[in-house]
Amino acid sequence: MGHFERDCGVEGKNIMPKIDVAKIAEVSGSFYPEGLGDACLGRHWKQLGDAAGLTQFGANLVRVEPGAWSSLRHWHEEEDEFLIMVSGELVLIEDDGESLMRAGDCAGFRRQSGNGHHLVNRSTQDGVFLVVGSRAKRERCHYPDVDLVFVEDEKGPRYTRRSGEILRSLWPEPPPAS
Repeated sequence: MGHFERDCGVEGKNIMPKIDVAKIAEVSGSFYPEGLGDACLGRHWKQLGDAAGLTQFGANLVRVEPGAWSSLRHWHEEEDEFLIMVSGELVLIEDDGESLMRAGDCAGFRRQSGNGHHLVNRSTQDGVFLVVGSRAKRERCHYPDVDLVFVEDEKGPRYTRRSGEILRSLWPEPPPAS
């Protein structure tokens, strides 16, 4: 019996669990502090990695409406990112300029690259891409165009100013005492 068969409890079959994307709830909008995420309100995503129970990396299917942004321009200290366009067209904006992205086009961003990036929909149709990224236990994500840092550590996920002042905690209540 192979490794996969042992882990799945299925003998003699290589069954890969299919994800029914249509049944995954779509999350919409922005979790950025008030006033910073308005351009991202037309962003919608399905958490495919969570639906599959993945723990090493996340995978999201993201839909960006015309005129909307995928995110604020950002880069990660601890997480790699890879994306592939599925449909439509979006403009990848990064430190070195702009690139038109169409179905099949890919981009990747190494952790600690310092290359702020995001996708903007300047077309008249939705743009859809699949993004895959590491799931680091500790992370700092920098937003070079605004005074914003996303921090995730033992104190929980939160947005801060560069000075460390907390702008928004993403935990509904304070973390449990250690």
